[in-house]
Amino acid sequence: MTRLVVLFLILTGCHSSPAQSPKKISVNHNDPASGYYLVIKPATDKIKGVLVLLDGFNGNPESVLQETKLPVTAAANGYLTIVAAMGPKMYADSTVVSKLNLLMDDVKKRFKVNADQFLIGGFSAGGTIALRYAELAKEMPEKTTVYPKAVFAVDSPVDIFSIYHFFEEQIRKNYSDPAVQEAIFVSQLMKQEHGVPDSNRSTYLQLTPFYEKMEGLGNEKFLKDTPVRLYHDVDINWRLKERLQSGYDANLLNASEMILRLMVLKNKKAEFVSGRKGYRSNGTRHPHSWNIVDEVEFVEWMKSVFKS
Repeated sequence: MTRLVVLFLILTGCHSSPAQSPKKISVNHNDPASGYYLVIKPATDKIKGVLVLLDGFNGNPESVLQETKLPVTAAANGYLTIVAAMGPKMYADSTVVSKLNLLMDDVKKRFKVNADQFLIGGFSAGGTIALRYAELAKEMPEKTTVYPKAVFAVDSPVDIFSIYHFFEEQIRKNYSDPAVQEAIFVSQLMKQEHGVPDSNRSTYLQLTPFYEKMEGLGNEKFLKDTPVRLYHDVDINWRLKERLQSGYDANLLNASEMILRLMVLKNKKAEFVSGRKGYRSNGTRHPHSWNIVDEVEFVEWMKSVFKS
């Protein structure tokens, strides 16, 4: 049992056994990158709910287990934990929604859980996908196979239009080689799949969870009754020194605006969470990291969601 899980059990007074080891379950052998998920079952037979974690752009489920203790902490407290990745995708287009539905259908049947027993979230693009999927579950429930009770995102770009413009600016400025290379690769892929956002506005309005320049209400309105958490490491100094980026280049500004608009819609469970300082598993300081989420506090939030 990890030190974090031991700490959680001490703090909460829980004396149950630790979670079981991750198991790989394939649902599409023709898709080795995103046609499978990892499952961490709780030690008890009674499942309190299902936590779905999506890794970022071109990520993989195995790396999630290295970067955060969230899966094992949730499973140790009675929650079935699913870890998946959607490949090189920035948004919940029809291909991604179909993949998620296939995974979630398998989870429902295999573990005998209901469609409304899910809490979904993700890191970076995984969070962007999770947000839009949760919106679709309210907007067009016939298009999704589960109906999340809550959704969260970890340093995710919530505005697809804005992230595309960010990529254009990174290429133009040419300040940081890592940022430029990422910008070139992802923006080219977006153009290949769905064209340039400003020229294909209607398409991208269907893909983005939020559009800061939208006149009136955007897709965020479908989350007005859903608990939402957007996690961000707000260390602007790191960005200035390490990437020559300002707050305008971070995902947090649009995220805060999205939460504000949900609050205006009377969503009292919409939260912008200033996470702890991010570190990668190799010890590298980086605000764009899974571990900005405090696992212990997150599970307490998850408990409140499933009790409501």
